[in-house]
Amino acid sequence: MAISETYWNMTPNKRMAKHLAIREVPSLVYEAVNLEGVLMTLPEVQTILDGVTVGGHKISDQNMVINQANTWERIFELIDENRFNFSKSIALELHALAAKEEAFEWGVFRSGNVSISGSEHEPPAPDQLDEIWLQTESEIEIITDAYDKAISAFLKMARTQFFWDVNKRMGRFMMNGILLKEGFPIINVPVKRQLEFNTLMLEFYVSNDMSGMNIFLRSCVNEKIISNFT
Repeated sequence: MAISETYWNMTPNKRMAKHLAIREVPSLVYEAVNLEGVLMTLPEVQTILDGVTVGGHKISDQNMVINQANTWERIFELIDENRFNFSKSIALELHALAAKEEAFEWGVFRSGNVSISGSEHEPPAPDQLDEIWLQTESEIEIITDAYDKAISAFLKMARTQFFWDVNKRMGRFMMNGILLKEGFPIINVPVKRQLEFNTLMLEFYVSNDMSGMNIFLRSCVNEKIISNFT
């Protein structure tokens, strides 16, 4: 099915989209770990990515940084190999990197029930996850706007909570993998907008209405980068 971008009328360019995303990896990792409550500066993240430990931070926090970078590296490899797709196998492969030694289990769907802090929404039982994933794949497949497709993938994954932990990060990895596959700029949620992000996510969990988060996430796309595709 042909995928387009109808909001900004961008022309896809896979090579440029990937190049710009690679340049942004330190910022992507910095924003992601800070959104998870791990307070690090961008220079500290860059230092860890250069292979040097940083004093004053737990090993687990530094591992989170490394896991994020490793996951991005694998996404770029999958894009180069034309193997990235919104599938359970890819999601599990990436989760094995992103959640290594952080989640209760990594690289597999959760085997127990979970809750979402601050929300009355109850994610489905673990024995429903395989069926829900297949349904989600089918729903994502028929969306023809690249950003609607990518954002829907993220939100459906976050609301279902397929994993014990690292669900929102995994959803964003899959979201941006879809955008890179289609040749469009990625979405990087800045930590300075954390309150807005968290508030809208809590509203979405209850309502299952994606419109507010769709607008918010589109507003996180760098306008200067958009100009390279128009």
